[in-house]
Amino acid sequence: DVGSQKERVVTEEEWLQKWEMGNIGFHKEQGHPLLQKYMDVLLNGRSGLRIFFPLCGKAVEMKWLADMGHSVVGVEVSEQAVKEFFSEHSLPYCEEPVPEISGAKMFQSTSGNISLYCCSIYDLSSLIVGKFDGVWDRGALVAVNPCDRQRYASLMINLVEKNSSYLLVTVSYDPNKHKGPPFYVPESEIKSLFG
Repeated sequence: DVGSQKERVVTEEEWLQKWEMGNIGFHKEQGHPLLQKYMDVLLNGRSGLRIFFPLCGKAVEMKWLADMGHSVVGVEVSEQAVKEFFSEHSLPYCEEPVPEISGAKMFQSTSGNISLYCCSIYDLSSLIVGKFDGVWDRGALVAVNPCDRQRYASLMINLVEKNSSYLLVTVSYDPNKHKGPPFYVPESEIKSLFG
């Protein structure tokens, strides 16, 4: 039972305000231990992968994977978060508009192996960002409004290659005691969304 969360909607403006106010308890200064633990599952013996970070914030794992030789693409609605990522890692970058998406920008490291799109995730498509060998979803599905989960899952499925790996982190708690985000996503729903 997802309790009272089913109707809950967090607006883009509320997410931007969280970044502006520094209310980003979801950001981890150290890489997430589950990514380190399951790195072999994500890579599956492969190198030079294209790895997608949905709702990436300023995740430190992006630099870590790029330093390992992978190409990292993220999407984040907060330009502040994107710029903080590059400045906190002392990474030079260039910024350019994304012609297919009104108002969107793409920030790319000058080395070319990290590209972060500043826009709504729902504005992306495989025609714009290509397809991915792996996805690290540490806080995206649980941040997506419950009413948008099907739309989100359909996009993710469209963005991955056939033999891709999708690492997903969720949280388990009584949804009647916390309004979210992070939202509670039962395992049964994950299976119905992603198969």
